[in-house]
Amino acid sequence: MNFELARHNMVEQQIRPWDVLNPTILETLSAIHRENFVPPAYRCLAFTDMEVPLDLNGVKTGEVMLAPKVEARLLQAANPQPADSVLEIGAGSGYMAALIARHAQRVLSYEIRADLAAFARDNLSRAGFSQVAVKHGNGLDELKGAAQFSLILLSGSVSFVPDVLLQALSAGGRVIAIVGDAPVMTAQLITRASDARFIAEPLFETIARPLVGFPHKERFVF
Repeated sequence: MNFELARHNMVEQQIRPWDVLNPTILETLSAIHRENFVPPAYRCLAFTDMEVPLDLNGVKTGEVMLAPKVEARLLQAANPQPADSVLEIGAGSGYMAALIARHAQRVLSYEIRADLAAFARDNLSRAGFSQVAVKHGNGLDELKGAAQFSLILLSGSVSFVPDVLLQALSAGGRVIAIVGDAPVMTAQLITRASDARFIAEPLFETIARPLVGFPHKERFVF
């Protein structure tokens, strides 16, 4: 398979048409080899417009890599900067952490599954991203008393963004999250405007698998 051609086609045929036009982001998507973050059994699907299963050594994890165009839109909205201290929850294969780390000062990525944490750690190490730390655990639990971050990205959907996560933002910091419950979810950019004021901006509608370990809104039963 010609990975270079497939990567070029992914950018030009999937990502650009989905309003990802920031040249820095497009260059990053071309530079990071997505096929090196996909389980070996699915490398031929690395550039397809679909979620790729994160099954490891024949074991189904139930987790997936988001479709390339969704990852690209989230990355463009996040707009990582050289001084950013970034928290990602849901490391998966490590691919999104790699995309962010190309621009940010440091990235801390939590993965609730030990096997996926090890997979992401190995992928990032091979790709040379020493500024990314992958930890096994529920990132939401680890936020209590944690240092503040200028960017938090959730690589999966949540019913709502918990307050503990918002409070982990530094002044002017932002959260990128897919919020809602199927079949209605919206990617959002949430910015901390002041100590007590947060501004939420809807970005685009999509569907993603829920992040494990996050609370859900209670549903009314009649």
